[in-house]
Amino acid sequence: MNHTSPRLRVFQAFKELHGHSPEYLVCAPGRVNLIGEHTDYNDGYVLPMALDRAIWIALSSLSEPEVRLHSLDFDQEASVFLDQPLMKEEGWKEYLKGMIEISNASGLELFGWKGVMAGDVPIGAGLSSSAAMELALGRAFGVVGNWKWNPTQMARISQRAENEWVGMNCGIMDQMVSASGRKGHAMFLDCQSLEATDVPVPDAVRVVILDTNTRRGLVDSAYNERRSQCESAARYFGVTVLRDVSMEQLNQSEAMLDPLEFRRARHVITENCRVLDCVKALRSGNLDRVGKLMKESHISLRDDFEVSSEALDLIAECAYKAPGCYGARMTGAGFGGCAVALVDVSCIEEFVEQVLKDYAETSERNGLLYVCSPSDGASVFSVENC
Repeated sequence: MNHTSPRLRVFQAFKELHGHSPEYLVCAPGRVNLIGEHTDYNDGYVLPMALDRAIWIALSSLSEPEVRLHSLDFDQEASVFLDQPLMKEEGWKEYLKGMIEISNASGLELFGWKGVMAGDVPIGAGLSSSAAMELALGRAFGVVGNWKWNPTQMARISQRAENEWVGMNCGIMDQMVSASGRKGHAMFLDCQSLEATDVPVPDAVRVVILDTNTRRGLVDSAYNERRSQCESAARYFGVTVLRDVSMEQLNQSEAMLDPLEFRRARHVITENCRVLDCVKALRSGNLDRVGKLMKESHISLRDDFEVSSEALDLIAECAYKAPGCYGARMTGAGFGGCAVALVDVSCIEEFVEQVLKDYAETSERNGLLYVCSPSDGASVFSVENC
């Protein structure tokens, strides 16, 4: 594994490839969602934070209407013309094509550039490496085109690129927090109005990502099926999204609703309540309450929404038993990937050691743990300090 920072890797690789330093360095972070899972595409509430792990691009302008991008992580080159029709294929290059297609359709003026890209957001782990790539590409086009950066606009464009070009029917959460996260804070996001409020994450805790070392392909998974089930339940109530259905309405209709759709809706509605409760608990420093809500969220995702997995359940149980853990839950779309834990800062080393040991013994698989802090969203950096 290459332990050099991706920032330095892309800078050095650009110089080797092109014989001169890049003009710009941009990055966009992955994210972890503290609570509020599968609520974003139901126009509900979420509480993600931007990670101190990101996708980085070193780049310089081109006079031609073309993007030439080398990915160090995939060891592949993409060459895409900005003024020619694009063809859908497969792989990481589709994110670049999607951003070009939707940016053009949105009336943004695109200029050519050449760049090198790399990151340290684990791919397929539920930490939004795709949103990080989209927003890093958006930042690259923005800095070359001298745009006034509009985080919400670019989050929408990135979401559309993933929905309409890549084929992943995701909500807006990942792109919003990757575009405009704030260091030291989680983002309380209303996915209906896109109103975002910063919520301080106390210095007394760290957010630990528990990587089960299992992966899933979201486009091919049951994610789109879950979204369809939520939309069907909403139609029963005569509304567009489950955000507009109360728990009382749901309970009154239990006998008439399809049992599976009832459980899907119950998760979404109760999860929205948990997010609101969690924001209050974080603001007041009630970390025990935050931990309890995280555990309730995991149970709901496991039993009502059925998107957990044996590995996710196991690593969450290992976390509950480890020193300093307030709470843990699966995070991301599910079916594999990661859980997230809130841990007392004084117990971090013991927590990491015990969870890794217990998970390896019980799963016969080696997990990975990342101790994280909330980071800023998509940013432009000076090349002078590399």
